[in-house]
Amino acid sequence: MPFNHADCQQARLQFPALARSQGGLPIAYLDGPAGSQMPAPVIDAIAGYYRESNANTHGQFSTAERSDELLHAVREKAAVFLGAPGWRSISFGANMTTLNFALAHAIGRACAPGDEIVVTQLDHEANRGPWLMLAERGLVLREVALLPDGTLDAASLAAAIGPRTRLVAMGLASNALGTVNDVAKARELTRAVGAWLLLDAVHYAPHFAVDVAALDPDFLLCSAYKFYGPHIGLLYSRPGLLETLATDRLRVQDPAAPFRIETGTLNHAALVGVGAAIDFLGSLGRGEGLRARLVDAMAGIGEWEGRLARRYWRDVQAIPGVTVHGPAYDSGGGAQRSPTVSITLAGVPAATVARRLGERGVQVWDGDFYAVRAVEVLGLAGLGGLLRTGFLLYNTDEEVDRLLAGLREIAAGGVGAS
Repeated sequence: MPFNHADCQQARLQFPALARSQGGLPIAYLDGPAGSQMPAPVIDAIAGYYRESNANTHGQFSTAERSDELLHAVREKAAVFLGAPGWRSISFGANMTTLNFALAHAIGRACAPGDEIVVTQLDHEANRGPWLMLAERGLVLREVALLPDGTLDAASLAAAIGPRTRLVAMGLASNALGTVNDVAKARELTRAVGAWLLLDAVHYAPHFAVDVAALDPDFLLCSAYKFYGPHIGLLYSRPGLLETLATDRLRVQDPAAPFRIETGTLNHAALVGVGAAIDFLGSLGRGEGLRARLVDAMAGIGEWEGRLARRYWRDVQAIPGVTVHGPAYDSGGGAQRSPTVSITLAGVPAATVARRLGERGVQVWDGDFYAVRAVEVLGLAGLGGLLRTGFLLYNTDEEVDRLLAGLREIAAGGVGAS
């Protein structure tokens, strides 16, 4: 269903953080790519677990049994959220990075010296570093080139994948530039050589409905704190695949999927919060069943966020000295772009711009956002990186106005641009 101004205002009432103000104005949280604010139902669910169900799992008493029930329910909801066939495809961890390191350790054991892993120049280091470290095991790392327009070079991708490729690790969407990658082409190429495809959906999941059945990855990772939940990482594994890998685990750990990659006691309260975040998103959509409501909600939310981002992308280019980095919005509504826009302002470091905007209660990020390689390739590493704005369902046109007004003043030297 459409997500309009009234829907946004109604949704905003559920986020306690949005009531905060600075200098007499509400704080504008335009830092969504670094993490979303949390709605009251999620906060209440986490607190409720501690009040009523706090215990370790698999005990012979009521609170342990309740914990078992709650965590299993979260796994089932996460499977629905990702479009997975069932809960046994969903593993949890402290964060996406930790899960990806664990996965890299296991996949490294399944490879032989000379086997190849493909990464991209666009990705967050969480989807590069764990794989680059496999060079210590004698694996060969190949890198897909980033083009100046913020997209991956299709010819470079094709050239990087060959008969010894074991895995291609790439992002669904770039947290730095907003690029949405052509993962269908990557899937086609990996299938041709029998390689695995791993997708980083951390920046994609807050804006678009994830459907692993359609995307067809072997592994997919995302982070709940980007879609209104707490800091928990989620890993989808193709049914039957995780059991074939030698994971880091204690002998007391359940060797079946999805548990075999989960080390130690999980954060039970935060996991309950993940389930509440999925329910919250589902409450914003229509349809029969949670999956239908989620797909409907994400379509409306994506349209709302995309409209704000396209407007900002268009208007910020009129400010003297501004360069927008990343792919352009297309005439069809920006389907190949997430609502994240990064710029540089000539002569003013991104950190200075972010600080001056922050003094006005407008929160945006500066730097490389751990997309270190992309910023290096763009030639911006020595210049302080990028100024990044990202839109979520609770952002408004008024906040875009404030952001643009602040940037115009900084560009004109009116807010202490030094």
